Amino acid sequence: MDRAEKRELVTGLNDAFKGAGSVVVAHYAGITVAQMNDLRTKMRQAGGTVKVAKNRLAKIALQGTESEGIIDLFKGQTLIAYSADPVAAPKVASDFAKGNEKLIILGGAMGKTALDADGVKALASLPSLDELRAKIVGMIQTPATRIAQVVNAPAGQLARVFGAYARKDEAA
Repeated sequence: MDRAEKRELVTGLNDAFKGAGSVVVAHYAGITVAQMNDLRTKMRQAGGTVKVAKNRLAKIALQGTESEGIIDLFKGQTLIAYSADPVAAPKVASDFAKGNEKLIILGGAMGKTALDADGVKALASLPSLDELRAKIVGMIQTPATRIAQVVNAPAGQLARVFGAYARKDEAA
């Protein structure tokens, strides 16, 4: 890489770190190209990105971002996974690491909060933003349904009482 390409890579990574909801750093030594492509595909489907960059360049790109606290994680063969959704990158990386012991999650960051490997796994266990939105809509919708049932209940009860009296009169 010449200087211009390095400068462009650092600028691109810096912008990505600034816009990322979460960043995951992992060792990938021993992973085949096919496995790496599989990880990248899964991450892309979840709305994230996986990059392999020189540690020195990644450290430079982290300077001036909220994730600056994870600079110490960049030792050895590291990859960076990030996404705008704070849960997407940790979830895909953790799921992939379960099936492939050669991907070792070192830690990560969510905003200014630096996370260790257990923190990344805990973040991965949370529901995604879409799942949380669906739960909130369901919670908002449930009281409205109950209100409609309560309002309609007296009218239904009256109709049943009138029906019972009508059957009683017909029987007599």
